[in-house]
Amino acid sequence: MARPPLPPFNAETAAQKTRLAEDAWNTRDPARVALAYTIDSIWRNRAEFIHGRQEIETFLTRKWNRELDYRLIKEVWTFGGNRIAVRFAYEWHDDSANWFRSYGNENWEFDEHGLMRRRIASINDLPIKESERKYHWPLGRRPDDHPSLSDLGL
Repeated sequence: MARPPLPPFNAETAAQKTRLAEDAWNTRDPARVALAYTIDSIWRNRAEFIHGRQEIETFLTRKWNRELDYRLIKEVWTFGGNRIAVRFAYEWHDDSANWFRSYGNENWEFDEHGLMRRRIASINDLPIKESERKYHWPLGRRPDDHPSLSDLGL
């Protein structure tokens, strides 16, 4: 199963791949998101180590059950060959209505079919007031005219 764009990446295809990932994660559909990764994909997410699609799906289900009203923006940092580095920020709240903005960096490595075989993520959570939120689009895909991370000064 091919997941274009395929490596090697250029500026345009790296940006396309990043937006496709952002769009998928904003669905908050663990099964759909997991399909972008190889069967044996390896992740480090914060201090958690995840192996394979089934563990990815389980992890994402747990994540989105805890991180409510999740909205994400990703932006390419750099790319080369079959790798892309992105930075991101997402906003969410817990079941007590405490809001957070989580900032992070991801290093991605893809196979020849465009599936991600490695994801290394470092993430920090910043408590914010609801009035400090910057992401107000309806749940789902970020509108094309919504500011990027750079536009928002993040």
